[in-house]
Amino acid sequence: MSARVPRATRSTALHAGAWWLWALGLATAASRTTNPLLLGLLIGVAGYVVAARRTDAPWARSYGAFLKLGLLVIGIRLVFAFFLGSPIPGTHTLVTLPEVPLPEWARGVRIGGRVTAEGMLFAFYDGLKLGTLLICVGAANALASPARLLKSLPGALYEAGVAVVVAMTFAPHLVADVQRLRAARRLRGRPDRGFKALLQVGLPVLEGALERSVSLAAAMDARGYGRTARVPSAVRHTTTALTLGGLLGVCAGTYGLLADTGAAYGLPVLLAGLVAALGGLWLGGRRSVRSRYRPDRWGVRAWLVAGSGITVAALMIWANSSDPAALHPPAVPLTAPVLPLWPAAGVLAGLLPAFVAPLPPRAARTGPGTAEAGPGAGEPGAGRARARKSPAQGAPHTKESPQ
Repeated sequence: MSARVPRATRSTALHAGAWWLWALGLATAASRTTNPLLLGLLIGVAGYVVAARRTDAPWARSYGAFLKLGLLVIGIRLVFAFFLGSPIPGTHTLVTLPEVPLPEWARGVRIGGRVTAEGMLFAFYDGLKLGTLLICVGAANALASPARLLKSLPGALYEAGVAVVVAMTFAPHLVADVQRLRAARRLRGRPDRGFKALLQVGLPVLEGALERSVSLAAAMDARGYGRTARVPSAVRHTTTALTLGGLLGVCAGTYGLLADTGAAYGLPVLLAGLVAALGGLWLGGRRSVRSRYRPDRWGVRAWLVAGSGITVAALMIWANSSDPAALHPPAVPLTAPVLPLWPAAGVLAGLLPAFVAPLPPRAARTGPGTAEAGPGAGEPGAGRARARKSPAQGAPHTKESPQ
């Protein structure tokens, strides 16, 4: 199957918006159920796609951090349920903690007391649901390049996109400066740890950050950043009304889809809000005089990836309305959750990106009928870290290292 899938180059790389639609579809499906088997299946689907289509870029390593964050959320939810109690009554007492007496105005709040297995199970279901939402968002962060996503923003959001890109590149440059200066201090036999060393490193780092800021400002001014075309006032007012009204509709529709009730009006309101917001952004883009260099294409594979996530969300919403008991196993009485077959089969539709999305550069293999991905594959500069064979030394080295 991988022999038929193209290598991810600058022209064939999947649109970043498709990855986000796929991940948001999985997150929407996770918000409709508390069944731990279905939530675990969603985590497995997201993890498999990330493992199959993740690149070697620095931002692609964020999935592990989101996994740890999801585990932390589950742990915090269980700790709160253990010490602060749970609204779910239960008959299976695990332990009885000393209860702290509270004043009259704090009625309904409890610290300590009886800890039941039903309450802890309910807390685990609730925490796992939130952790799955975070993991789905982490999958989008690991698969979609933030720079390519911001590059695809409409012209009306051009200034905001540039500001976000500058903010995102500030921290990596700062870390690189600190590492470079610490290495220089070690080469000179000076300590690179401690408060004194931190003060001596901080001044050159600040100086370098200011120099980059001045150079960036000059480059942006030379390229005409911030210059806009004149449009009639009626177009400006219409743009504002459509954009604000559309964003409010998107918020209301998203809340309706994610809430337990409200899916009936959530989808129409969301679609209407999207249409209004896109119309406002299109009108607002008339003020932008910039040209777009090599815009990312939304091809058939992007439709398949985005459609798989939307399909998972739609099937889970339908299952929640037709058979809510299967998607929300009760904590009282204590019963083992059962995996519903056709909702589980709908979740497996989210595996489609692992087979139709372009292969990342690191997944390229040399073999019969396949060609090794070149240095320009995937993200800009993705081939810089590709090891080569030095004709002089006969040892592998990176492209950036001196010959």
